[in-house]
Amino acid sequence: MTKIDRQEAFSGTRDVAERLRFDVARLEDYLRAQVKDFAGPVTVSQFKGGQSNPTYLVATPARRYVLRRKPPGKLLPSAHAVDREHRIVSALYAQNFPVAEPILYCADESIVGTPFFVMACVDGRVFWEPQMPAADPAERAQVYDAMNATIARLHSFEPAAIGLGDYGRGENYVARQVDRWSKQYRASETEAIDDMERLIAWLPAHLPPGRPPRIVHGDYRLDNIILAPDAPRIAAVLDWELSTLGDPLADFAYHLMQWHMPPHDAGTGSLLGLDLAALGIPSLPAYVEAYVARTGLDPRPHLPVYFAYNFFRLAAILQGIVGRVRDGTATSAYAAAKAEMVRPLAAKAWEFALKAGA
Repeated sequence: MTKIDRQEAFSGTRDVAERLRFDVARLEDYLRAQVKDFAGPVTVSQFKGGQSNPTYLVATPARRYVLRRKPPGKLLPSAHAVDREHRIVSALYAQNFPVAEPILYCADESIVGTPFFVMACVDGRVFWEPQMPAADPAERAQVYDAMNATIARLHSFEPAAIGLGDYGRGENYVARQVDRWSKQYRASETEAIDDMERLIAWLPAHLPPGRPPRIVHGDYRLDNIILAPDAPRIAAVLDWELSTLGDPLADFAYHLMQWHMPPHDAGTGSLLGLDLAALGIPSLPAYVEAYVARTGLDPRPHLPVYFAYNFFRLAAILQGIVGRVRDGTATSAYAAAKAEMVRPLAAKAWEFALKAGA
């Protein structure tokens, strides 16, 4: 097993993978016709980060754009909905929430082979490790406070008031997610994992109480955020592929997983075992307290169940990546390494289920 330097592995761009190439001239002609003041020549490279929807840097002499597309090939049902990503980014951009400026959505598969959307390229920094190795304690404290304030603001929107009242079913979110990811896990299963079997049986009957639906990001974490180049300010929240309407506390508890994440050489970031006070990073209780103060929403009475659900969900998501490796549709060069994380995540989920009384 090779240890991945996440900062090196996932930062910047590379040549477009053979399987994900498309006719750049055709894209250039389309964008020239559709986008105000667009002028080539165009060069296209592929972002190294991003497991799911292939993401490209489209550079012209005057401006840089980002293109996100549905991957080609056999896909799990309801996954990779780039039209939904474009819709939520557009709605949030109109509220001055930190997202990239949306440019256009294209359902015409003849342009790049699958549906895609284009947004402005946001300049700034992405930290792929939650301990932010290149930062100092004061900046870490400010960034974590900004992350907390930003997810609190997201969860404070009334969906209908910003045109997203029908963006998801909202009610019974955690129950539907457990059902969905149980099915996705089964569809991409490659070996029997006892903890996943226990969780699939236990979770549906032990869910936290429902609450009024809010916008949930679904994958909110430091490496899905672009920080301003020279300040601890959030310039853009990225990767809205899993967003919908649902339980904000489930979404927030997902964000809290990095405090409990099993460290792994294949590299999902973890704060476990670090001296958080010395780093300037808040403790889990302090971080939760700040969110409660900002939103009036309190996950603490049901946190073990929320953690059991979220670690289960992440294990199922990563099993989906393993399934894409099996089916030959995986986007990331590191997808195979993700297979090693499914068992530890399932074990952590069951550990929290036991704390919740399983």
